[in-house]
Amino acid sequence: MPNNKKDELGTKSQPSAGLSALPKTNLGFGVGLRSQHFPYLMNNDDPMVDWFEIISENFIDNYGYGRHVLAQLRAKRPIVMHGVSMNIGSTDPLNSEYLRKLKELAEFIKPEWISDHLCWTGFAGINSHDLLPLPLTDESLNHVISRVNQVQDILERPLVLENPSTYLEYEYSHLSEPEFFNELVANTQCGILLDVNNVYVSAFNHGFSAEQYINDLPHDHIIQMHLAGPTHCGDCLIDTHDQPVPSPVWRLYQQAQMLTQGVSTLLEWDANIPPYPELVAELNKAKATLAGNVPDEAVVTVSHQQTISTPIVI
Repeated sequence: MPNNKKDELGTKSQPSAGLSALPKTNLGFGVGLRSQHFPYLMNNDDPMVDWFEIISENFIDNYGYGRHVLAQLRAKRPIVMHGVSMNIGSTDPLNSEYLRKLKELAEFIKPEWISDHLCWTGFAGINSHDLLPLPLTDESLNHVISRVNQVQDILERPLVLENPSTYLEYEYSHLSEPEFFNELVANTQCGILLDVNNVYVSAFNHGFSAEQYINDLPHDHIIQMHLAGPTHCGDCLIDTHDQPVPSPVWRLYQQAQMLTQGVSTLLEWDANIPPYPELVAELNKAKATLAGNVPDEAVVTVSHQQTISTPIVI
């Protein structure tokens, strides 16, 4: 498709000529850095993982102990920054102050890459604290292309965007999410963070094939994968990040790693967080899966009478 998309001002939107290439290094197997694990990590020299992913917002304007822990770990392992507030799909103007602070944090950490979500989080200055789905239309695509290129110019590096879990769809969407991603990367050269669990959740909720979704993505732009455990709530799956990764997600992960020829793997766990050694043991199941030994793990089910809380990070 020709790069003839236009931004809100009517000018052509295209990647900056000086934009660096997507990072292609497979970092190996990592976990999300959570404050519950700071004591363990500061008292043990070996982190037992290849790399860490941080939630960017947890460290922006944080100059206390968290920043100290981050500096210590950065000296040992690669770090990736993962955000939840870029609001890339919103009609609000891009938040220049947020982007300035994000770039400032990146200058301190020297992350391998910076990621966020293909979603919107609010409008009129109001933050919903959730990752809301986009209408998958040409107009929306044009809008996101323009904004991704603006962000990449500000950060002076490629942006990496994750597919979110979704619980509703727009009637007037006429593109599939893989089609949207294909056009987006063609016009911005951004990267993709493939959350395999999110594909599984959305496919269950909307009735599409998770396997076909993964087949249809631009695999050469996928540079990272997320794994997590969802919860079955009767008529839908919710991306709770508080359970072991179930077998269907491991099988999708196996498929995706084969198609990409191997990219960085990250285990997310954001509620009912287990002790650090248990978290690492769950991560190591990814290695067993790639060796052909898919864990036998069912999706956790809760009744309608039970209440669950979903984390902000998806």
